[in-house]
Amino acid sequence: MRVVRPWNVAGIVAGGATLVLLAPAAPSVAQGAAPSEPLPLERLFDNRAVGDDTAPGTTDFDGAGNSLSAQDLRAAGWTPGRAIALDAARLTWPRSAGSRPVRPDNVIADGQSVRLRGRGDALTFLVASSSPGGPGAGASGTGRIRYRDGSYGTYTLSAPDWRAGPAATKAVGLPHVNTADGQRAEAARLYAVTVPLRGDRQVASVTLPKDPGPGADLHVFAASLRQPARGWTGSWAASTAGYTKVGPWTDQTLRLVVHTSAGGPGARIRLENTFAAAPVGIGHATVALQGSGAAASGTPVPLTFRGRAGTSIPAGAQAFSDPVNFAVPADANLLVSIHLPGPVAAVPVHTQATQRSYLSAPGSGDRTGETGADAYTGTLTTWPFLTGVDVRGGPGSVVALGDSITDGTKSTLDANRRWPDVLARRLRAQSGESGVPAYGVVNSGISANRVVTDVYPGDGVSTVTSGVSAGSRLERDVLAQTSARTVVVFQGINDLRWGTSAEDVIAGLKAIAARAHARGLRVLGGTITPCEGESLCTADADARRSVVNDFIRAGGGVFDAVVDFDAVVRDPAHPSRILPAYDSGDHLHPGDAGLKAMADAVPLRALTG
Repeated sequence: MRVVRPWNVAGIVAGGATLVLLAPAAPSVAQGAAPSEPLPLERLFDNRAVGDDTAPGTTDFDGAGNSLSAQDLRAAGWTPGRAIALDAARLTWPRSAGSRPVRPDNVIADGQSVRLRGRGDALTFLVASSSPGGPGAGASGTGRIRYRDGSYGTYTLSAPDWRAGPAATKAVGLPHVNTADGQRAEAARLYAVTVPLRGDRQVASVTLPKDPGPGADLHVFAASLRQPARGWTGSWAASTAGYTKVGPWTDQTLRLVVHTSAGGPGARIRLENTFAAAPVGIGHATVALQGSGAAASGTPVPLTFRGRAGTSIPAGAQAFSDPVNFAVPADANLLVSIHLPGPVAAVPVHTQATQRSYLSAPGSGDRTGETGADAYTGTLTTWPFLTGVDVRGGPGSVVALGDSITDGTKSTLDANRRWPDVLARRLRAQSGESGVPAYGVVNSGISANRVVTDVYPGDGVSTVTSGVSAGSRLERDVLAQTSARTVVVFQGINDLRWGTSAEDVIAGLKAIAARAHARGLRVLGGTITPCEGESLCTADADARRSVVNDFIRAGGGVFDAVVDFDAVVRDPAHPSRILPAYDSGDHLHPGDAGLKAMADAVPLRALTG
């Protein structure tokens, strides 16, 4: 581990210029042996990562004189002391980040004991690794969790490199690196990494991993216990598939149509600024039952965010609305209206909504409270920003992780005939006789998504909306979903169509199942459906599909149960093709009848074990 040498910084104004004087500070408590008593994380800070652009030489994040830009962080909405919501965890960006005089804003992990108390279903760290020799491969180590009953657990914390780590899993990306010689246009990134906890026990403290060895340091900026969403069920969800150019939208209102699975006496929504480079301002938001088109069946109910009518969501972060007493029926269409003061030039978006939503004219102002449809002169077939609707009460949720078939591509527009929609209706209709709870069913499908390849790289404005890989988005789209109990994993055809080996797809599915099991979720594996006749579904792709399906059917302890979607939709006389009655016409996507057959094939009891 490199020697950490903190400095006291004082500014003296002389002749109109500020002279920065550096002097060694007294050793912090984190240097040398770890303290015997756990301390708050900020008391352990021993490294300075964030510096002002005008004085880059005052900070040294990586041992080579490089640092993060305080101005870039502020431009992203990551201001000192701000709470940043990431993957359902609430972390505080250090108050000392970018401070003048410069103060430590992170700790280099080396076995320090952190005071962190309470109960949670997971533990989230805000981290990055650094290497004085330049961009590195990241750092990893094993830490320990002490519970109040005297028991212990271990965890593995892996931090990607702040300059070379993947964009697909970043919490925030910045456009510059500060060096001792000035600022350089180079991407810098921080990461939110979540590890499992024993949810039935109270945490007393967390010991950080020991120094991973020469050549790399693991930096921790924040840590938080992710609170379980007790009393809530996920009723609807959509996964962010990309970051696309719009408008710009200026002083306009979105009225988004979404379809519930579970109902309840109260509601909240989730907005996400995934993949963004700048914060977005939300002026007001409301929720209502849909009447016809953009018209509500009653007066829209205002939503608040931590007691305020609007909010600003930092780049990469999310925001939950406060609970509101609004009765949400099951199997119903809601209107979620969002005023964007703007201008908004690019948005995180789910593109294949298979549902018409609405948009008011530029400059038309806040129309969130209007019952009528007159203000909504434009239409959308996407869901920008909105990623979730939760209802109060209920037994929890099933998450459908998939690609365009799960997304409902080629199903009837505005009809809610995706297979997860049909599964939700089955659960409500049969729960009494089957004994299976009437779970909410949330759809985490993304058209053209893959298991192991990030088609959209996870950074920048792009027309590509295939999303980052299922592995890269698993935390956000499955593990952090509200009260998730079971996940149905049905993916792989796009990997195979684009040449990925069966072995790589199988490895990706194994990793997804292992991570879900580690969080206590039940995992069902869906066999990959046939697609002969579609241009990329070659004989070789079909042969690799058979290998993957043989693995899924064999189980081998990877999946808790199997849903044989392949057997359901294939033509018995030609198994490499979809049965004509189920084919939408493109030979890849089942139509409404095929999607219903798939949902009907899910063994309900397998959802609970």
